[in-house]
Amino acid sequence: MTAVSHWRTSRFLVPLDRPQVMAIVNVTPDSFSDGGQHSDVRAALAHCERVLAEGADMLDIGGESTRPGSPPVPLADELARVLPVLREAVQLGVPVSVDTYKAEVMQAALDLGADIVNDVWALRQPGAAAVVAAHPSCGVCLMHMHRDPQTMQTAPMAGEVLVPVARFLDECAQALQALGVAADRICIDPGIGFGKTVAQNFSLLQQQATLAALGYPLLAGWSRKSSLGAVTGRTEPQQRAAASVAAAVLAVQRGAHVVRVHDVRDTVDALRVWAACERPHALPG
Repeated sequence: MTAVSHWRTSRFLVPLDRPQVMAIVNVTPDSFSDGGQHSDVRAALAHCERVLAEGADMLDIGGESTRPGSPPVPLADELARVLPVLREAVQLGVPVSVDTYKAEVMQAALDLGADIVNDVWALRQPGAAAVVAAHPSCGVCLMHMHRDPQTMQTAPMAGEVLVPVARFLDECAQALQALGVAADRICIDPGIGFGKTVAQNFSLLQQQATLAALGYPLLAGWSRKSSLGAVTGRTEPQQRAAASVAAAVLAVQRGAHVVRVHDVRDTVDALRVWAACERPHALPG
């Protein structure tokens, strides 16, 4: 882990002396792994309560799929999916993130008390950066994405990706600080699977310490991704839990502060084993 000590969000100063587990809460009918499973308010809130009982540290609520080839969702539909769940989730006592690139959804979520804006477009859509800059303390996660969800895997990046990904994330973070956003509010995400080949994704994981050295909290999102299926032969996303847990632990070993996951209980258990190995002096007996 790097020397980054915390991530400042709307209501919480998130400590980063241990890895944080961000649970995915998709309120979408078409997400690549769990689309439709939590698309009504009652099911989504039950899922929130379940993953918190399993040890999740924070929740990430999203109303639009960003899987390769996914079509954009109208603003009204996204608001109708996200806000009823978010309104209840902010009462659960943990940081709540909204996964969106639309400025209007960001503003509505922050008005309801959301703690973090998690944006696959890194605030490059109209009005998004202004919403975050106008908020006094919300956290923000800036992700690298090549092209857009409709085309990112039809024409992925070429060649070595570490340097351009690191440069992009650092430039986005610097631009946001120029708008008055404190550095400790900013988290970065290399965007595994977002316009990268299998080899490029694993190269980013192998060299992830370079990204951690940029000095911001680092989020890793490997959960059930197709790159894991490519190396394991697991064609169905739900079959990739073990591979996802392994990738989460490897990411933490290489400096990730936050892992965004579907399989919370197994990830939490694996990270507890990792922590016991890293700090055996802290164990009882």
